[in-house]
Amino acid sequence: MDSTAFNALKEELTTPKKIVIIPHKNPDGDAIGSTLGLYHFLKGLGHAAVVITPNDYPNFLKWIPGEKEIIKYDTQTQLATATIEAAELIFTLDFNHFSRVGHVEPLLAKSTATFVMIDHHQQPDTYAAYTYSDTSMSSTCQMVYHFIERLDALDAISADIATCLYVGIMTDTGSFRFRSTTQVTHRVLAHLIECGADNTTIHENVYDANSYSRLQLQGVALKNLKIIPEYRTAYITLSQKELDDHSFKKGDTEGFVNLGLSVSGIIFAAIFIENKGDKIIKISLRSKGDFSVNEFSRNHFSGGGHHNAAGGKSEVSLDDTVEKFISILPSYKNALHP
Repeated sequence: MDSTAFNALKEELTTPKKIVIIPHKNPDGDAIGSTLGLYHFLKGLGHAAVVITPNDYPNFLKWIPGEKEIIKYDTQTQLATATIEAAELIFTLDFNHFSRVGHVEPLLAKSTATFVMIDHHQQPDTYAAYTYSDTSMSSTCQMVYHFIERLDALDAISADIATCLYVGIMTDTGSFRFRSTTQVTHRVLAHLIECGADNTTIHENVYDANSYSRLQLQGVALKNLKIIPEYRTAYITLSQKELDDHSFKKGDTEGFVNLGLSVSGIIFAAIFIENKGDKIIKISLRSKGDFSVNEFSRNHFSGGGHHNAAGGKSEVSLDDTVEKFISILPSYKNALHP
């Protein structure tokens, strides 16, 4: 966002506004952390801010400060609709195209509110009057921090804001191991701890709250793990029956794709999860080094994301999806064997 646009947005924020903050469908730690962090900040400025999520999110995110104030469109449709229709400003966080919000898309498309995008994914759309897009950033939460910094308002970062933003940076960087974790990221994290983020408690709340059934499901995922050594690739499958047999809840498969990537010599990992309700196979992809799973997903599985972390979907059967995936690998042999 250039200085002229930023100054115009800064001026917009000098008077109280009705503001809606929206993340993508199936929000993750970065989506919830960034929206709630911005929510607390804007409330502190005197704005009537509301977070509306397209649908529910994992239980391990339901302790974050302000979470109980979130309106969920799928279960509170009338309230969410009325709130969006009354909004003067709409912040869209951690996505850059209306298609990423599911059933909320028509409401956003017809809204007369002024849109602000804060996002770190590739190929942003042009719907926002104010766009802050930076694919080099570790997370949208880090971008919210820099947005506050640019407003000369770092002193306004409370313990609640710090906690929200720390969650998103931690989860979107794989606990600070991805290449997007820079020295600047660590300086931001240090300041968030100074502001009251309890890093140990945050980590425990997100990663150490496993149910017995989730751990059993992880065992199934490990049992289903397959290695294709000639392409330095690993993949996992989980059928709808396997999910049902282990009382699957939203978020239970979070991080499973990294099990394959943790195998020595593997630089490309995938997980294929059957969702009979939506009639799709949900796909998560991870990589190490120069292999772009964003490009791979965009080219073959109607998805996208980041260089080393992306998602996609398939509308054929689980077996056919895996067969397609394996059939594609030979065309990437050189990229997978640098």
